Amino acid sequence: MAERPDAVETALRALRFRDRTTAELDLRLEQRGVGAAERLEALETLGRIGYVDDERFARSRAERLAERGSGDALIRDDLERRGIAVEVVEAALAGLEPECERAARIVERRGLGVKTARYLAAKGFGEDVLEGIVAQGE
Repeated sequence: MAERPDAVETALRALRFRDRTTAELDLRLEQRGVGAAERLEALETLGRIGYVDDERFARSRAERLAERGSGDALIRDDLERRGIAVEVVEAALAGLEPECERAARIVERRGLGVKTARYLAAKGFGEDVLEGIVAQGE
């Protein structure tokens, strides 16, 4: 019978091509049949040596999504679905350029109008930003 790779090795393979959250790695290890105690130990080890860091992941992911034109609601949803704690998500959002400034750049590029307002809503921009955009057009 072939020996099953240990939890740390399995997690390291999962981290080879992209950063992952603690929750994502935990699920991956669980799906590979790794027991709860072994998963916890592996995740603690990887966290201690800096291979897994949910705060770093949240900041980086939030910045990338914001650069791509996403609003705070979309970014918040993305991070929370990845298992990031609410307070870590909020800290990552607080470190971003204000949502209204990101929206203003999009409006500058796309023009002011209903289509742009719909686009911003679909990208997760808040109601207050959308109301400001609509008010500019009036």
